[in-house]
Amino acid sequence: MADTVDIQRSASSSTLNAVDPEERSGRAEVHKTPDQEKIAVRSEINNVDPRDPQYGDHPDGGLRAWLAVIGCASGACATFGFVNAWGVFQAYYEEEILSGTSPSTIAWIGSIQASTIAQDEMMLAMLTVQQYALIFLPGLVVGRIFDMGWTKTPLGVASAVIVAVTFLTAECTEYWQFLLCQGIALGLACGVIFGVIMGCPAHWFKRRLGLALGIMALGSSLGGTCFPIAVRNLVQRVGFKWAMRILGFIEIALLSFQFITVERRLPPKKRTGPFIDFSAFNSLPFTLYCVSSFLAFLGIYTVLTYIDVSAASEGIDPNFSFYLLAIANACSAIGRLAGGFLSDRVGPLSVMTPATFIAGILTYAWPFATSVGGNIAIAIVYGCASGVYVSLLAAPVVRMGKTHDVGVRVGMSMTVIALGAVAGPPISGAINAATGGYTLTGVYAGETMHVYAYRLGE
Repeated sequence: MADTVDIQRSASSSTLNAVDPEERSGRAEVHKTPDQEKIAVRSEINNVDPRDPQYGDHPDGGLRAWLAVIGCASGACATFGFVNAWGVFQAYYEEEILSGTSPSTIAWIGSIQASTIAQDEMMLAMLTVQQYALIFLPGLVVGRIFDMGWTKTPLGVASAVIVAVTFLTAECTEYWQFLLCQGIALGLACGVIFGVIMGCPAHWFKRRLGLALGIMALGSSLGGTCFPIAVRNLVQRVGFKWAMRILGFIEIALLSFQFITVERRLPPKKRTGPFIDFSAFNSLPFTLYCVSSFLAFLGIYTVLTYIDVSAASEGIDPNFSFYLLAIANACSAIGRLAGGFLSDRVGPLSVMTPATFIAGILTYAWPFATSVGGNIAIAIVYGCASGVYVSLLAAPVVRMGKTHDVGVRVGMSMTVIALGAVAGPPISGAINAATGGYTLTGVYAGETMHVYAYRLGE
């Protein structure tokens, strides 16, 4: 019977290393479908030695694995892309539907997903970035749910909520209705989806995980480039209601593809203990990485938040400065792919550290860019450098533990990061308000990123 078990294990591409590697390499390899892999592993998963680094070999490729990554990219586009369009809604609500409401009050529709600053003139630029906070915050709970084996249910429910609130927003006329739909419901639903898709690539990739994460991050880059432009033009051409309905149909397409393709590779490992386990913070590398990431998020989105506002303050046409953020997001696609490719060869931290250092230098230089060409150069280089960091954010965390609890680790790190996303832009805004310019704002944000790069370099 034992011999039979050994033969079955050696023939599977996702088994438990029960057979000597040299012996296994001499036998014929039998490729199994994901469903067959699950059946093979389920029978023995409860007896896994907790000292084993992983249970199951990662495919690191194949149609099913790449479809899962593309599905994650689709989900990132549908969530981050929609959030990135908030600035356009802020401006439209001020001028049309909620014209009698102060900008600060309107801003709570978006900033309920994070925090905001007091200066009304900064609201429009602030909210595009600050909405990331609520996307990160639910990760602690959603990551645990993902590790328990739940994938389709949270994705399906959250996707339905996003589509519903998009169509309902078209019918909103009162402030509290927009707050409920675009503020609370949309933010929480996007956070649920993000918590699931961040853990999925680690189930399918190990040696090529950086590339997989880079491709997944392309979705948010594409959404951050296209959605704000699409919303602005649709509202002008077909009106607000039909703009929201068209966005709703786009969301249906993106989220349906995500629902079909995103899936765990292995069944969950049975586990007892608290629903949320903070034992990962017993690991000094994990704790230091989370603290360093918190510091980085205090400054990394400052340039992306204010580059269009600062350009307009220098006399650059606002109709052009609006596109600087889109240029930065488009160029970040280069950094996401290149960073993912290189990280698989030299390690994620070896790529993230110099890229973050470069982003910090560009942050120092940004306030001194007063021409169109200078601002475009800042947007291009900063977009590439920051894209490397954002795309590889979860890669070190994935490598700090086992596959069966990757959701909890990623969720905990994202929750810590959310605190930086909440605090960073308001601090930048306060410095700008106190000094009357962006010079010290750039110094503050650049220094937080250099502290991050220094800590990782150690």
